Amino acid sequence: MNTLIKNATVITNDDVNPIVSGDVGISGRTIAFVGKDNTFTPDRTVDAKGGIVMPGLVNAHTHTPMTLLRSYADDLRLQDWLFDHIFPVEETFDGDDIYWGSMLACWEMIAGGTTAFADMYFLSKHTAEAVLGSGMRANICRALQCFDDRTDFSGDARMAEALELYDQYHGSGGGRINVEMSAHAVYTSTPAYLRFIAETAEKLGCGMHTHISETAHENDECLKKHGKTPTQLLKDCGFFATRTIAAHCVYLTKDDTEVIAADKVSVVHNPSSNLKLASGVAPIGGYLKQGINTALGTDGAASNNNLNMFEELHLAAILHKGVSKNPTEISAAEAVKMATLNGARALGLEKTGALRKGWQADLIIIDTQKPHLMPRYNPHSLIAYSAQAGDVSSVMASGEFIMENGEIKTLDTEQITYQIQKKGERINAARHRQNV
Repeated sequence: MNTLIKNATVITNDDVNPIVSGDVGISGRTIAFVGKDNTFTPDRTVDAKGGIVMPGLVNAHTHTPMTLLRSYADDLRLQDWLFDHIFPVEETFDGDDIYWGSMLACWEMIAGGTTAFADMYFLSKHTAEAVLGSGMRANICRALQCFDDRTDFSGDARMAEALELYDQYHGSGGGRINVEMSAHAVYTSTPAYLRFIAETAEKLGCGMHTHISETAHENDECLKKHGKTPTQLLKDCGFFATRTIAAHCVYLTKDDTEVIAADKVSVVHNPSSNLKLASGVAPIGGYLKQGINTALGTDGAASNNNLNMFEELHLAAILHKGVSKNPTEISAAEAVKMATLNGARALGLEKTGALRKGWQADLIIIDTQKPHLMPRYNPHSLIAYSAQAGDVSSVMASGEFIMENGEIKTLDTEQITYQIQKKGERINAARHRQNV
């Protein structure tokens, strides 16, 4: 099918022509042209009515089933929040919980203009099933952890789950799902287990997803225990041999950043979560200047507390100006690329994250007929400093509208609402019984 989106202001992410006024032609799953093409014959025409058309947002680090824990435990430091509140309730989750929490996350992300995400959790085949029905793209991994000192991992249950996920879902959905390996963090695994994970990822040739240097406490403990920073420990355990997503990276040393840059690791900035958990502010401007691919993520909805990539984009554009006292630290255009093209690169998505001929037709339409989006001088500035998730009117992934004029096309939102309400009531009742 040929689809024509007309009367648009197009943010292309192309360095030569970053803004184009005109149309976008889509043939099948890919972009046929951007601008004008009188030879293109559409089967369907969509009027953008002067709105902004731009690449779909990429949430490069999240934990989708944690929508079930939105507002469950707040105003706490990471270690207390994670070990005293989150880990205990997660032990009660089953596959059905994971599925419906992931479905809610897909609904929220689609409604806010996100077309692809990188997910780390457990019982992840249920997340994969949610993604298959949503029409989104996702990199999915089973978070791996090991707290004991064993060295034989031949019967490791978590790794067995990760490998089953890889065998069943890698490349599924017409290539929309990629399965990766994941070490949750250096503080939840022994060095022997980290080496085991790295060796497995290298054998499979798959990507890696991990948390690195999220807090000062994490760095201090790693230095005390191993005499190395988390980055150095992971490197020594064989990490970074394959494409790696490194979430947070708030406390990288100079030597760490040299490793990250040399091994082409993608850093994922999670400003809302890092601020809410008082973890600190990653020096993202410096990473960009070093040529490190830096993307954006929401983290989970339990520590954010939403999956709104427009908030992360906005914070990325303004937070570092205030910290550095430099208004040019991260420009609006750079922030937009972090939320789109850089995210696609972090996930290893080919020809995704920009609107160019022959690239994937993953795009969103922004309704600019809103008071906070008038007048319209600089589209990048409007997206970074003014736009809201609710301004997204339509979302296309792989050439198909998964949301059109505010209507989700791929999900039964009434059923999701019903299921989440039931699960929330169960979780809340258990919390009151435990006086948590």
